[in-house]
Amino acid sequence: MTRIFAIAAGLALVAVLGGIYLITAGRGGDDAFAQCRSTAVADGGADIGGDFTLVDETGKTVTSAEVIDQPSLIYFGYTFCPDVCPLDVARNAVATEILEERGIMVKPIFISVDPARDTPEVVDDFTHAMHPRMLGLTGSPEQIQAASRAYRTFYKAHEPAEGEEDYYLVDHSTFTYLTLPDEGFVEFFRRETSGEEMADKVQCFVEASS
Repeated sequence: MTRIFAIAAGLALVAVLGGIYLITAGRGGDDAFAQCRSTAVADGGADIGGDFTLVDETGKTVTSAEVIDQPSLIYFGYTFCPDVCPLDVARNAVATEILEERGIMVKPIFISVDPARDTPEVVDDFTHAMHPRMLGLTGSPEQIQAASRAYRTFYKAHEPAEGEEDYYLVDHSTFTYLTLPDEGFVEFFRRETSGEEMADKVQCFVEASS
């Protein structure tokens, strides 16, 4: 991912999140998760998250209601990513393991933004190598675009070099989204958040929602 695009995508999403904060902050102390938040997203960010329909590793079409049946850590990336995605997804897997040791089950979810190469089989290989319970999702370009739009993410594929149609990079945003079945999106995590820090925050949200 190019550094310029990554910065631009991050700033754009932070601007959206900041706007949500300004709109909702005036509501006072009605945010049930206020003690858990490390970001300026009040009331979970009403404009982030939503319904989507994608395809799982078996080739089955699934809806967001079926997928998000427990606290979920959602990440948008692609399996051919040379550096960013493997590190971020591995960090999410670490957080998932820490939480499981604490008796808290969280579902790590990987959504591909590269439908041309990321078939269900390819995504399955990638997620299985990262964590046995990680759910990988792909879909048509239209399905992926709709899911990305719901979570306010950004991605753009580079043009491949002539004669190398299968070799190209995809710029994309790198936030991980915590989504709860009943509340929807409640928090996002930046790349610099460690697995243990993420686990601590997720535990706070899960316990506050029970």
